[in-house]
Amino acid sequence: MASKRIAQETFDAAVRENIEEFAMGPEEAVKEAVEQFESQGVDLSNIVKTVPKVSADGPQEPTHDVLQTLSDLQESVASSRPQEVSAHLTRFCDQCKQDKACCFLAAQKGAYPIIFAAWKLATASDQGLLLQSLNALSVLTDGQPDLLDTQGLQLLVATLAQNANEADLTCSGIRCVRHACLKHEQNRQDLVKAGVLPLLTGAIVHHGHHANVVREACWALRVMTFDDDMRMSISHAHNHAKMIVQENRGLKVLIEATKAFLDNPGVLGELCGTLSRLAVRNEFCQEVVDLGGLSILVSLLADCNDHQELVKQLLSALRAIAGNDDVKDAIVHAGGMESIVAAMTRHLASPQKQACMLIRNLVSRSRAFSKPILDLGAEALITKAQSNHRSCEDVAKAALQDLGCHVEFQELWTGQRGHLAP
Repeated sequence: MASKRIAQETFDAAVRENIEEFAMGPEEAVKEAVEQFESQGVDLSNIVKTVPKVSADGPQEPTHDVLQTLSDLQESVASSRPQEVSAHLTRFCDQCKQDKACCFLAAQKGAYPIIFAAWKLATASDQGLLLQSLNALSVLTDGQPDLLDTQGLQLLVATLAQNANEADLTCSGIRCVRHACLKHEQNRQDLVKAGVLPLLTGAIVHHGHHANVVREACWALRVMTFDDDMRMSISHAHNHAKMIVQENRGLKVLIEATKAFLDNPGVLGELCGTLSRLAVRNEFCQEVVDLGGLSILVSLLADCNDHQELVKQLLSALRAIAGNDDVKDAIVHAGGMESIVAAMTRHLASPQKQACMLIRNLVSRSRAFSKPILDLGAEALITKAQSNHRSCEDVAKAALQDLGCHVEFQELWTGQRGHLAP
C-alpha cells in the first residue's frame, strides 16, 4: 500500500524535467511523473496533476487554478467587493469538488485565513454570501479538521446560533461541525464546551421536516460520540452521549423526528443509527421504550424490510437497547423476534452481522428466549449466513453458542511447545 508523500513542488519539478530533459509533451510528462512516483510507493492523492500550458514561448510551469482563485478571493475580500467574493467562493468550491487534491494544496498555501476573512465579511453582508462562505469552509475542512482554529470555532457556533431559523445556513454550518470533529477529539471537546450540542438537537426540532438538516444533524451528533482520534489518549465520547441525552433531550428529539420521515428510509436510517450511538446506559435503553421508540423500531423493521441499509440501522438500534434486560422482554413481547428473523431471511445474501449480535443480546442472561427464537428457524439462518459470509463467521458461531446450539470451534493452538530447529 502506498504510504509515502511528496510536496506539490516535487511533482511539478518532475513534470518540468520530463518536458525539458526528455522532450515529452505536457500530457505525457504528467503521465510519466505519475507512473514514476507510484512505482516508488508514493501516494499521489494529495497532488494536483496539472498539464503545463504551452505557449509560443514553449511549455510553461504547471499552473494551479485553485491558487489563482485564492489570490483573487483574497484581493476581493481586502477590497470589500461582495459580488466578486461570491464568484470566487463558488469557483473555489467547484475546483475542490472536482479534484480533492485542490483542497490539500489550497490548505498548504494558506486557504483557511482567506476563507475565514471572507466568512467575517459575509457576516456583515448578506446571508447568500454567508452560505457560500460556510460551503467553502466545509469543503476545505473535509479531511482537514486541524485547520479550524479557536476563532473559527467560536464564529461557527455563533453563526449557527444567529441563523437557527435558516435551513440552508444551518445545514451547511452543521456540515462544517461534522468535518471539524471527525477524527479530532480536541475540536469535539471545544465545540461541546462552546455550546454546539443544543444547536444540533435544536436544528432537528426547528427543521423537523427538512431532510437535509435532519440528516446532517444526525451525522454530527454521531461524530460527537466517536473515539477515533489516535492522537488523544482520553476521549469524552461517553460523556458527550450522556450530555446529548440528559441535557438536550436527544432520545426524545430523535424519536419524535422519525414520525415526519416514515416514507424516507434514508433519513430514518440516520435517525436510527444516531439512536444506537446514544443508548449507552441502562436507563437510556429504557427511556427509548418509554418514549415509544421501541414500537416504532419494531414497526419499521416489519414495514421496511426491503430497505437493506435501514434494516441494518434498525437492527443496530435494537441491539443497543437490548443491553437492558427489561428491554429484552419488551422487544420479544412487541413481536421483535419475528421481525428480526424475517429480516435475516430477506437479506441473507448480505453480510449483516447486526442480526447475529442482536440475537446474542436478546438471549444473554435471558436463556428462556432461546427456544422461541430457534422455533422461528434462527439456527438454519445463522448457519447459512456463516457459510455464505466469512466476515460473519465469528459472530454467527457466538450467536449459535448463546442459543445453545452445537458449534465446532477450530483449535488454533494446543498450548504445547514443539522442538526448535538448531
